[in-house]
Amino acid sequence: MRQIAVLMIWGVLIAFSANAQSYKFDFTPGKKVKDGYVKVIPTDRYDEEKGYGYDLSASPDGKSKAPFFFSVAVPDGNYHVTAIVGSKRSAGETTLRGESRRLFFENVKTKKGELSSCSFTINKRNIHISETEDVRIKPRERSKLNWDDKLTLEFNGDAPQLTELIINRVENVPTIFLCGNSTVVDQDNEPWASWGQMVTRFFTDSICFANYAESGESANTFIGAGRLKKALTQMKPGDYIFMEFGHNDQKQKGPGKGAFYSFMTSLKTFVDEARVRGVQPVLVTPTQRRSFDENGKIKDTHLDFPDAVRWLAEKENIPLVDLHAMTRILYEAMGVDESKHAFVHYPANTYPGQNKPLADNTHFNPYGAYQIAKCVIEGMKKAELPFVKFLRTDYEGYNPAQPDARESFKWNDCPFTEIEKPDGN
Repeated sequence: MRQIAVLMIWGVLIAFSANAQSYKFDFTPGKKVKDGYVKVIPTDRYDEEKGYGYDLSASPDGKSKAPFFFSVAVPDGNYHVTAIVGSKRSAGETTLRGESRRLFFENVKTKKGELSSCSFTINKRNIHISETEDVRIKPRERSKLNWDDKLTLEFNGDAPQLTELIINRVENVPTIFLCGNSTVVDQDNEPWASWGQMVTRFFTDSICFANYAESGESANTFIGAGRLKKALTQMKPGDYIFMEFGHNDQKQKGPGKGAFYSFMTSLKTFVDEARVRGVQPVLVTPTQRRSFDENGKIKDTHLDFPDAVRWLAEKENIPLVDLHAMTRILYEAMGVDESKHAFVHYPANTYPGQNKPLADNTHFNPYGAYQIAKCVIEGMKKAELPFVKFLRTDYEGYNPAQPDARESFKWNDCPFTEIEKPDGN
């Protein structure tokens, strides 16, 4: 049945693309359409037979300023996306996200009649490892956009607009595979967020991030669920694999468990599997929890797991991003009270169905995730990773001792919320 469905989708895609690896859509009102483009009208809703269309929320009507989504059925791989935003009819302000809320462009302002080209490279995947094996995703993941058979783009902002969309499959960009837990994963719903879905905003279309992280995962359970195996099927020489574990690993008890035992064995599996494929491993120490002592200093809560990561990095000559050290500086700079605004701390009734306060000291909100992403980038720079040359020109550097003012951060919520905390802590 899976093969039949795929053949049906590809039959449709070939019908509107000569190459079947290139997709061009025209969203301007009127009947005239550019050569080689598909004209999209508000009634074009996504379905598998057609293989493209507006999705998840109402189609834009030219009057509403609500966010909207557009999906295209594509095979696994990396895709170069060019979105032409703006309108001849009115001014706009557009934020672009993809798949499970990965941020690519934020608050792109356009005057009436002005168009702006936004290009980025995005990774798309599904759960299939082979014809006979799938990633064993959790029930809560079954609705995640990261795991389905389509590429979904979100157009948000104060006045989101879209005039033209070009999607091309690409093979020649380095890919950074992210492996980790809830502090790394692409969170689909407000108000949760992670650094893995924010770091994409700061890089050009010359590099791609593939975020395989999932809430609640330890290094060994990540491997056991087939997540690493799936990622390995997509890797090529010249790619990178980042590993940030520790939050959930430290809770595992029993013979053979521990930072320098089963944890180390699992991390070494990541390293060895990557290296045999010509992929560069990068180790990341776990983010600190928001846990202050009576003097306003962060308490270490990860036992010897950060030290184990540092030890393995030195022993195996692996680049290290010491996020554990940087987030200590960041949270102490924010202080006990202000740091709450980087985490999911919200009074009751802030979000639909939330009849109790949210007070989570592990999981970030979008502002906090944005700050952590900048810490990761500074760690990349310190490790002299070659792909930092692909940072966008508007990235001005970051000092965790001087975090961005919360008031300067602007985030337009997506339409979907969840009051249940992510797995793990």
